[in-house]
Amino acid sequence: MVTRIDCRGMNCPQPVLKTKELIEEHPQEMVEVVVDNEASRGNVVRFLESRGWEATVRETAEGFLITAAPPTCELTVSGPDGERPAAPRVVVFIPSARLGDGAPELGERLMANFLSTLKELEGLWRVILVNSGVTLTRRGTAIAQELARLEEAGVEVLACGTCLEFYGLTQEKEVGATTNMLDIVTSLSLADKVIRI
Repeated sequence: MVTRIDCRGMNCPQPVLKTKELIEEHPQEMVEVVVDNEASRGNVVRFLESRGWEATVRETAEGFLITAAPPTCELTVSGPDGERPAAPRVVVFIPSARLGDGAPELGERLMANFLSTLKELEGLWRVILVNSGVTLTRRGTAIAQELARLEEAGVEVLACGTCLEFYGLTQEKEVGATTNMLDIVTSLSLADKVIRI
């Protein structure tokens, strides 16, 4: 039996929250989720996979049909129900493309310097970009290359999907995973330390 929910027309993070309810109510069944935009598709798939579900996506006349199968074995997942690692987790929360409130050009230069130095921060786990902070992921920029270096070092870079859509950057994003508000709230709650820039 396959249980389906229709999340078309819903804003972030509603498709992920509805998917969470669905798999909690039907933990041993195949499920289907219909969404109507790329950000929701990515967010729902990421959420399902973080819970150990195997997800496939097919584009249809309705939008994106996400089909997911439950985990076949017990998994230790990273999330609210997962085990916390012994090492401290530090999250850097970046809600702006500039550092500080002064001259814009100076703020952009300071942000570039900050990101190039961030690899020195002990315990850095995730960098979360929201609002105009997501513009730092734009393809072809020096700052995106700095974020890519952090990813190569094992840091998770997460960019708010709603924010990417707002700024028209969904296709321009060069680095990082598209995320949703549930992931962001979960990251902040699991962190041992949050640094807001």
